[in-house]
Amino acid sequence: MRLLRGDGSRGTKVFFATDVHGSERTWRKFLNAGKFYGADVLVMGGDVMGKLTIPIIREAGGRYRATIHGRVEHFETDAEVEAAKEKIGFLGFYHTIMDEDEYRTTRADPSAIDRLFVDLAKERLIRWMDLAESKLAGTGIRCYATGGNDDVPEVMDAMDRPDSKAFVACENRVVPLDDEHLMVSMPYVNPTPWHTPREAPEPELAERVEAVAGGLAGYGKVIFNFHAPPRDSTLDTCPQLDWTTDPPSQIVAAGQPVLYGAGSTSIRAAIEHYQPMLGLHGHIHESQAAAKLGRTLCVNPGSEYGEGVLRGCLLTIANGQVKSYQMTAG
Repeated sequence: MRLLRGDGSRGTKVFFATDVHGSERTWRKFLNAGKFYGADVLVMGGDVMGKLTIPIIREAGGRYRATIHGRVEHFETDAEVEAAKEKIGFLGFYHTIMDEDEYRTTRADPSAIDRLFVDLAKERLIRWMDLAESKLAGTGIRCYATGGNDDVPEVMDAMDRPDSKAFVACENRVVPLDDEHLMVSMPYVNPTPWHTPREAPEPELAERVEAVAGGLAGYGKVIFNFHAPPRDSTLDTCPQLDWTTDPPSQIVAAGQPVLYGAGSTSIRAAIEHYQPMLGLHGHIHESQAAAKLGRTLCVNPGSEYGEGVLRGCLLTIANGQVKSYQMTAG
């Protein structure tokens, strides 16, 4: 890794992105961003897993079918099947090829569906880590990654590999980002109407923050990489939902969606109390923003993974200060 030089005038360039949700295209763009933007460090802020598995069903006569975005599509050639796999991966979903009987059996067994999903998610994450190792080998660029609320702990455990050189698992721990700056990462968020795997009530969330971030010697050169944004910070503005409907529905007033801050009060309190140099956040895809909470610059680059767009933030840090930052999209 290219570290801070001499008097610190150059600084360390950090490229931060988050919420790729299994998208093959955005992950590859993320790994390429180091070279493209001249970054020294890549930071992935969570929600790396996809959301569902799409079976490609083998029919009689050598044909296949799959339901993608609610529409049944049919494939007759190997090339069409490969194109379907690529499309599914582009959308951030997982695929598996099944015979009709296997599909019916699996569909009738929720535990089998869960096992298949975890296996496919772990397989993709391991392949992504291998890709990071190969693409970043010899560049000096390191890739730091944590999970988010949508990421299953059983899958995220695969990130801890002692043989990794370029890929660094940083979930629920403090890691050095360069010669002088530390980064603290925490994946949990406050409750959502979606009941995702890693949510916690605010008091528990505060305890989790304190467990990983409390007790440091100082916070002037510390980065909080917390998946949830701070409440009412402009990084967390989104449509308010009615949690009593299934699925949750938008609340509308005078014909317009009602917007509110969906972030965490505990995360905001921790930032205001400790005043780290920088806060890196995600979770609320539509709320790309940067805001100051005291001395702390907080950023959320947003996410458009479903369109294959990688949103990010390129920052230069030096001597406990954010020298510059720029939102990116590509």
